[in-house]
Amino acid sequence: MKAPVFNGVGKPLTIETMPDPVPEAGRLVLEIGRCGICGTDLHMTSGEGETFPEGMVLGHEFAGEVVAKGADTDGFNEGDIVAALPVTGCGNCASCKAGDPAVCSAGFIGSAGGYGQYAIAKATAAIRLPASMSLEDGALVEPMAVGLHGATLAQLSPGAKVLVIGAGPIGIASTYWAKRLGAGKIVVAARSRRGEPYAIEMGADTFALTDENLDAAVTEGLGGPPDVIFECAGVPGVLAMAINIVRPRGTVIVLGNCMVPDTIFPAQAMFKQVRIQGSNIYSVGEFQVVADSFDAGHVEPRSMISDTWNYDELPTRFEELRSGSDQCKVMVNPWA
Repeated sequence: MKAPVFNGVGKPLTIETMPDPVPEAGRLVLEIGRCGICGTDLHMTSGEGETFPEGMVLGHEFAGEVVAKGADTDGFNEGDIVAALPVTGCGNCASCKAGDPAVCSAGFIGSAGGYGQYAIAKATAAIRLPASMSLEDGALVEPMAVGLHGATLAQLSPGAKVLVIGAGPIGIASTYWAKRLGAGKIVVAARSRRGEPYAIEMGADTFALTDENLDAAVTEGLGGPPDVIFECAGVPGVLAMAINIVRPRGTVIVLGNCMVPDTIFPAQAMFKQVRIQGSNIYSVGEFQVVADSFDAGHVEPRSMISDTWNYDELPTRFEELRSGSDQCKVMVNPWA
């Protein structure tokens, strides 16, 4: 098989020929149909915080067809179309047994490989998708589940005033689920307007720029300060901004993956009695909820797909996404 390989921070991906994967017990081999490019891949390959091992094939937002299976995978057959959780967990701790591998006591245990033509998936972390579901929708299950987890943790009251900071795929997913879980008015804010059409399409009522008197724009758009803020930008200063803007006893959900130290004013959060809630990945149940929602015909999330690239374009075009392109969610087709 062919796949783009990570060669270290500051080095371009290279297209290499590799052995086709062979499934061990409990594992499936998937012929990848589509894989989304995640912002985490961009951050971690640029040296922000932790990085990936050299020689790794990246890509964790994927859907594909089962083409081989190991022992102990009786729930799956060759030809099944599946999506898989990239965080699999140890499978033995209390969190894993409760369907919450994101907080596995053994730490982060995951898988990737979706930018290549084939990838290995753990059967206990895979869900079968309806044959009627497109590969594009299947590859969106993972990022949309991230948004669902954050919106669930927010415990939104009916009609809640919501601000989403960040208009990338996770901000767009958070907007989508906040609207469907009962939010009233939603304002999405970002540093540029390139995400505005996606935000409006997915449920935002108003779009604002973060560098222009954001507090006043949000108050006008919502009719008052936000009850809940989803911090989806992941850059220094945004969490402090959210604490300043949210109403007293409001909630800030932190989904943005800020991988450098940041400074906040803890006393401000204390005086306002703000609830600051981290949100990381999702549960197995939430992953299934997203797939079921897509199957029911709720396919608006597809509108966030801005382009589809061939895998051999990644070495050169990966850098486009680092430099502030207008893309929202780019899909990789490893067979085109």
